[in-house]
Amino acid sequence: MELELWVVALLCLAYFSAGYIDSIAGGGGLLTIPAILLAGVPADLAIGTTKLSATFGMSMALRNYARSGLVIWKAATAGVPAVILGSILGSSALLSMSNEMIGKVVVFLLPLGILVTFLPKEDRGEREPSARQLYVYLPLVCLVLGFYEGFFGPGAGSFMLMALHFMLGFGMLASSGTMKLLNVTATGAALMVFIYQGKVLYLLAIPLTIAAVSGNYFGSRSAIRVGPKLIRKILAVSLSLLFASLIYKIWFDS
Repeated sequence: MELELWVVALLCLAYFSAGYIDSIAGGGGLLTIPAILLAGVPADLAIGTTKLSATFGMSMALRNYARSGLVIWKAATAGVPAVILGSILGSSALLSMSNEMIGKVVVFLLPLGILVTFLPKEDRGEREPSARQLYVYLPLVCLVLGFYEGFFGPGAGSFMLMALHFMLGFGMLASSGTMKLLNVTATGAALMVFIYQGKVLYLLAIPLTIAAVSGNYFGSRSAIRVGPKLIRKILAVSLSLLFASLIYKIWFDS
């Protein structure tokens, strides 16, 4: 499909903003799928193209966490196989639906992603997880959250963060780093399914990926000066406008 240059420019701005927001306060991914759907991209192609930009954007954040020693590798080892399997199942399930149904599913799931992203996440300290928590409960949770990431995506990182912190007792920073690894793995696995099914618009994905990675880079540099509270307020206003527009487009303008 072809999009006018000004539409691509606006999408790049949205993906840059999402990367910037995500690097400071999280939740930037909630902007990208509504934005690309409103641009007129079919739902399956919209999600597949966004998976590509999200994979590269999150990889930059993961690189910084890993360099700082904030990835708990034993948890990653236990969770990665399950999160990959769940993601493949979730993305395959999504692609079995019609585009019209996918659009309505997105509208239905967006409030869930918004709610989880904006829930307060207070650090409750650290504790050592038991073997059962690490090798039984964590893979089960990763299977479910991997399915959610493959099926939809926005909010999956917040779900994973809370599971690692509250269920396993990892510190908030270590949970964030480990979550990034699980999340980028799940997104990458889903991306492979979308690529296999021919559901990625590469000519559009390339500028959007560059915009998303750039947003992550500049956001991480200005995180101290800007702060998460202001960013969350901006995100709340943006989401409200996008969500209202998307509801109108999917339910009343089809």
